[in-house]
Amino acid sequence: MSSLNLDDFSDLIERPDGGVRRDAEARRERQIVPPGSLGRLDDLGEWLAAAQSAVPVRPVERPRVVLFAGDHGIAQLDVSARPAGSAGELVREVLEGGRPVSVLARQLGVPVRVVDMALDTDPETLPEDVVRHRVRRGSGRIDVEDALTPEEAEAAFRAGMAVADEEADSGTDLVVLGDVSVGGTTAAGVLIAALCGTDASVVTGRGGLAIDDLTWMRKCAAIRDALRRARPVLGDQLQLLATVGGADLAAITGFLLQAAVRKLPVVLDGVVVAACALVGQRIAFRAPDWWLAAHNSGEPGQAKALDRMALEPLLDHGVRVGEGAGGLLALPLVQAAAALAAELPEQAEPAAEEEPEKEE
Repeated sequence: MSSLNLDDFSDLIERPDGGVRRDAEARRERQIVPPGSLGRLDDLGEWLAAAQSAVPVRPVERPRVVLFAGDHGIAQLDVSARPAGSAGELVREVLEGGRPVSVLARQLGVPVRVVDMALDTDPETLPEDVVRHRVRRGSGRIDVEDALTPEEAEAAFRAGMAVADEEADSGTDLVVLGDVSVGGTTAAGVLIAALCGTDASVVTGRGGLAIDDLTWMRKCAAIRDALRRARPVLGDQLQLLATVGGADLAAITGFLLQAAVRKLPVVLDGVVVAACALVGQRIAFRAPDWWLAAHNSGEPGQAKALDRMALEPLLDHGVRVGEGAGGLLALPLVQAAAALAAELPEQAEPAAEEEPEKEE
């Protein structure tokens, strides 16, 4: 029997400090630039102040990109433009500095952490700190079999929690969360369709490396078949992740919830992370208050999930590459919002008028 009780998260996760947010709003009203004139940056600064429980808000000085990686058996059905089992190559490119997220991270001075949960590659080919949380080699083909055993799902979920604790303990003050996967957007589509009660065609997108129409039809059919397996287990979120998710998706969900417990703000990247966030919302309804939607990737499933969580993306550049790149693009906006909220001077107090002297 599992010792992991997901209901505990509802008790452990508190909303960001509402009193501090009101103080941040009051401070904003006193600053020399009229409230509302900075648009979303005003909201961002107040959100960050509440998350930090600090007025004025502290600068975001130790952000970090965290990427969970895995291969998905459903990719064997040619639902992706990349060959099945090739996510390990993407991970190596990230580590060697050749992927978009690597370039952006260097530009912004942000460290990148990759966590292998289920890559279909020999662990000896990757650094120990990347593979030490691995649960299995690849995830099951979710249209005909479970992605994980219940034990593997719990181990992956706990691994995500452990990574969140490690980041919080190390002083990370904001996480850009992403994935590196092949077949991951198909699994994400199944989760979103199941949790939103919609059809496969509504959530089936073109993926990071855009697919053609024939591949899209195969992907749609795979999501439809997996959706039939997902619906009977909707009441058990961990079983749902085991049935149609994957080790990387289970770990992302665990990370998101434990980050909320630890009051660590998280910037959500693409459709895979959005799907996991939707699962996390089902587990603990206050958790999304700690998350920020970075961008609209153009994936219909992501838009569906973010709308269900009432999270509005900061950017709309059509960045579909995944791996945290879109999330990193939003980071300078968050940092700018913090700087403006903290450093804009307040208006001078009007001088009190002297009362005229009374004649005797």
